[in-house]
Amino acid sequence: MKIKTKSKKVNKAWLADHMNDPYVKLAQREGYRARAAYKLKEIDETLGLIKPGQVVVDLGAAPGAWSQYLRRKFAPKDAGTGGAAVGQLNGTIIALDLLDFEPIEGVTFLQGDFRDDEVLLRLNEAVAGRPVDVVVSDMAPNLSGIASSDSARIAHLVELAVEFSLAHLKPDGALVAKVFHGSGYSQLAELFKKSFRVVKPIKPKASRDKSAETFLVGIGLKKR
Repeated sequence: MKIKTKSKKVNKAWLADHMNDPYVKLAQREGYRARAAYKLKEIDETLGLIKPGQVVVDLGAAPGAWSQYLRRKFAPKDAGTGGAAVGQLNGTIIALDLLDFEPIEGVTFLQGDFRDDEVLLRLNEAVAGRPVDVVVSDMAPNLSGIASSDSARIAHLVELAVEFSLAHLKPDGALVAKVFHGSGYSQLAELFKKSFRVVKPIKPKASRDKSAETFLVGIGLKKR
């Protein structure tokens, strides 16, 4: 009984923090599906990664806030800001997630596990040989609470995102990937340094202080 009571208190505390979060309120006001949109927004505004006309692959896309942000960047200036912009789209967005999400006009969505070869084949088919400008990855596994196991699963997803990027990015393309400080972080940072000419770690303001989450950004492929 004590565990249940404690759990309810924790859930209520989290819910209160969530509802009072300025980024949650901003997302509701501006029509984004999640506060995560502002993480990508800050990274993009800091580094100038996203430009109209690009081909962008959004990994771990559900519930769709990052694809919404990309959609708005590719929409005419007069398209408005409510939800995902509609109508004309100057650019290509291919989104993938294990979970389904509500369709966004102009966004190609593939449902499946990025770790499965068959799903990766479908993604390659959707890219259709076009050079990719930017890969954004908000992927994270369901955590078990066992640190060594969780860090290995997180690292595997990031490694797959890097591998996909090396195969599909333009020479001056970029990868934005969610990582977590702790066991395995230094190895992932080293992987980025081996793969990209410029590597920048960024913890956006919209990423909660309590969270170990941060983002590694790799820009420009190293010649092999």
